[in-house]
Amino acid sequence: MNEKASRQLSPEMVSLIEKKGMTKESPILVRIFKEESELEVWKKTSDGKYALLKTYPICRWSGDLGPKIKTGDRQAPEGFYMITPGLMNPNSSYYLSFNTGFPNAFDRSLNRTGSNLMVHGDCSSAGCYAMTDEQIGEIFALARESFAGGQRAFQVQAYPFRMTPKNMARHRNNPNMAFWRMLKEGNDHFEVTREEPKVDVCDRRYVFNAIPFDPMQPFSAQQKCPVFDQPIEVSEAVKAKRDTDNKEYADLVKHGTPTAPLNEFKDGGMNPVFASRFPDRNPNSTRVASTPSDLREDSNAISSAQASSEPATVVPAMASASDEKPGVFDRIGGWLKRNPAPQAAPVPQPQQASEPLPPPAPKTRTAATHAPKPKPVTQAAARPAPVATPAPAPQKEAQQPSGTITGSTPILSSGGFTSFH
Repeated sequence: MNEKASRQLSPEMVSLIEKKGMTKESPILVRIFKEESELEVWKKTSDGKYALLKTYPICRWSGDLGPKIKTGDRQAPEGFYMITPGLMNPNSSYYLSFNTGFPNAFDRSLNRTGSNLMVHGDCSSAGCYAMTDEQIGEIFALARESFAGGQRAFQVQAYPFRMTPKNMARHRNNPNMAFWRMLKEGNDHFEVTREEPKVDVCDRRYVFNAIPFDPMQPFSAQQKCPVFDQPIEVSEAVKAKRDTDNKEYADLVKHGTPTAPLNEFKDGGMNPVFASRFPDRNPNSTRVASTPSDLREDSNAISSAQASSEPATVVPAMASASDEKPGVFDRIGGWLKRNPAPQAAPVPQPQQASEPLPPPAPKTRTAATHAPKPKPVTQAAARPAPVATPAPAPQKEAQQPSGTITGSTPILSSGGFTSFH
């Protein structure tokens, strides 16, 4: 571990952690919002729930709103990713970094390609989320302390924008909307529980907090989803939020909420606080990312970014595979190998990094997403089964037009913003 990677948290950050009922070693979770150009670090509190620790303005991200499809499209990824100690890089050419792990199981099921998609420093991006050196140093230290405290991986949730009814209405004509509705379901699971959602992939789609009826039938990204339940209290809370959001969405569309232009971000975005500081790196000249959301709970992230005086060197592209050498936290990784996690109970638990919710009793099961046909089953909170769309046939990268967003899978709960397009 070099000096940059081993730098201790500032007294101000330690004080903020303690003030919010957290510890340096408690687990973290990261949320990214492209359009707002913000990265949030959440930390688990003494009650086992996650609370927002700090919001960081993103200095630079590339591409447009939408998922990464193929190598060279300059898209920053969207989806759910797990960051292990082995994905942390203290020797990055971009000060410090961690790899998002793209492509994950969902991305691979749709034949999406790409590598070395990072969150790093130096405010320079070609498919990454770039922070200032000061910011990534602090985020790196927060992750390091959580790993030292026993967290085996932290979740990154990368979204195109904050998943509000207003934003969903603004972008309702975007061809990625089916994919974004699926991401919103995961967002809703986190927001109603304040716990890290258990994420699985089956039938080329994400499923959240799912408990298979048969523990011997695992989730497989390209295979039909097994029949599964969700914890009844989580399912009901998510449904209530979805119903409320759907009503607000319908009202916004009815009253003519204008739609956002397609390809609004020609080559990514930059948080407004960096527009004057890095004018040569502003991808849209006079157009910067949206004004930071008024939902942000922590305001000193902006002052922290403005206070940084360390100039960054302009680098034309992200680090190559040879630059981003693995091997961070070798001792921690070795310890994890020598001390594997305890064997899971026969029935998988719905949470990974938080206190697991007990499986619902048979008489209060929610409706299975793919219930067997021979006999109807009466269950609580029943929902119709999403219909799987076959994955697009793999194409040579040279034949795929640059900038075309393809591969989104419109497989979602029928209740999620489906009545208004």
